[in-house]
Amino acid sequence: MKRRGSKDTEKSERTAYDRGLSMLARREHSQRELRARLEHGGYDEAEATEAIERLGEQNYQDDGRFAEMLLRARIAHGYGPARIRAELRSHGLNATAIDALIAAAEVDWDALARAQLLKKYGRAPAADRAEGGKRAQFLLRRGFAAATVRTVTRVEVDSGSGD
Repeated sequence: MKRRGSKDTEKSERTAYDRGLSMLARREHSQRELRARLEHGGYDEAEATEAIERLGEQNYQDDGRFAEMLLRARIAHGYGPARIRAELRSHGLNATAIDALIAAAEVDWDALARAQLLKKYGRAPAADRAEGGKRAQFLLRRGFAAATVRTVTRVEVDSGSGD
């Protein structure tokens, strides 16, 4: 099919399926992300939907595999479960599946939070209460639960706080 706004050269024409396959060859994409990128690239909604369905049937696109990849990457970068959960939701994934995936990850969130504090602030203890609060806010912004932050920083944190 002809893309919107494209020139009439048949050599440069790529189907939505080909474009989607090319994107998936580089890295995993969620269905929502793939659809948005195809539609932004000038393919109409029906063609994008058909391409995504075909890619899914051939197991090139799988939201479960995408979620696992994103979870591993975010854990490796030191993000907490709340931040990871929010990012997975933004990709249109099912909340129940997200919770099951995070629970199955078998991550020691306390150890991960400690490692992030050590990386950012070193081994020196917080100089005062304000510094302790800054460290707690840092961990909250990274998506760690208030209980984890309290355990790691030994600072009282309002569980409703965060940026």
